[in-house]
Amino acid sequence: MHMKKLTVLIAVLAAGLLSLVGVGVADAAPKVPLGGGSGILVLQGGNKAAACTVTTVGRPTAGANKGQLIAVTAGHCGKPGQRVLSENFQSRGEIGRIAYSASDIDVAVIKLNSNVAPLRTVRGVTIRKVNTAPVQFPTVLCKTGRTTGKTCGVTWFSDNSSHFSQICVVEGDSGSPVVVGDQLVGMVNAYYFVSCLGPETGTNAGAIMNRLNKIGYQNFKPV
Repeated sequence: MHMKKLTVLIAVLAAGLLSLVGVGVADAAPKVPLGGGSGILVLQGGNKAAACTVTTVGRPTAGANKGQLIAVTAGHCGKPGQRVLSENFQSRGEIGRIAYSASDIDVAVIKLNSNVAPLRTVRGVTIRKVNTAPVQFPTVLCKTGRTTGKTCGVTWFSDNSSHFSQICVVEGDSGSPVVVGDQLVGMVNAYYFVSCLGPETGTNAGAIMNRLNKIGYQNFKPV
């Protein structure tokens, strides 16, 4: 069950205006701060955009894309080739494009442009490392999302691929980093039944890192 995608007309209008003004204006603008918990808009054509949240920003230290700055988010937020804007800094233009999206574990990779300044801390959540071990009941998980900010809840169940918790999430929180302390343990992908009341579910960090390793982003490290 995926969160519904939002229509964000202002993002599309801003992107169109920037393309008319020229690339030089975007290059001259200050860099866009972006990290796990930042809100993004994925342009989907016409006047539609998906509002989602970045899971983490970092670089693979091996593989075909070694050294490339990337962001991770939920797979249902966009398809390869779609343009991405920062929700809070739309006027600064495109920050990257979806390079990979997978529905089986609901994970996407965004190749980021040089106008991005990576952040380790966003709205009270800091990501220093990735923990690929499945979290277990009754571990308390926290997340930062573009819609509901920082919320925490107990883990109900977890395995090598996904988890279920009582974290409050609603539409737009897809992709939010799920952390224990300063360790990334997964991402938000959906909720069941009722937002903030029904259980949250998402992909665990182990499954995300395994997929990155397979597609040329080996040994990913957060900034």
